[in-house]
Amino acid sequence: MAKKEFTYRGKTLSELKEMSLDDFIKILPARQRRSLKRGVNEKQKIVMEKIRKGKKDIKTHCRNMIIIPEMVGSTIRVYRGNKFDPVIITEEMLGHYLGEFVLTRKSVSHSSPGVGATKSSSSVSVR
Repeated sequence: MAKKEFTYRGKTLSELKEMSLDDFIKILPARQRRSLKRGVNEKQKIVMEKIRKGKKDIKTHCRNMIIIPEMVGSTIRVYRGNKFDPVIITEEMLGHYLGEFVLTRKSVSHSSPGVGATKSSSSVSVR
């Protein structure tokens, strides 16, 4: 079975990369379109310049940056509150925010209750 070619709103990746940023903004969902129409901030501009120069190790705190076609294929390390997690940008991530792919909270794993949790736990041996 042949692999289906990726399309974003009817456009292939090569067509998206040839588009200007203004044309790409027009096919984004409303929230992302409004955000990009307001313009990018200074930190986002710095990250975009690093991507255009082809730098390998890009670290950023910009979790609110929207993924655009020229970012596809690059690896960006996004801050999660205590460390930088690497995110490999793929075609399916177009139009999403960088922060969506780096979770800031740990998943809770419950175990047995600790000593003093209930009156009956005082009879449980502590190891």
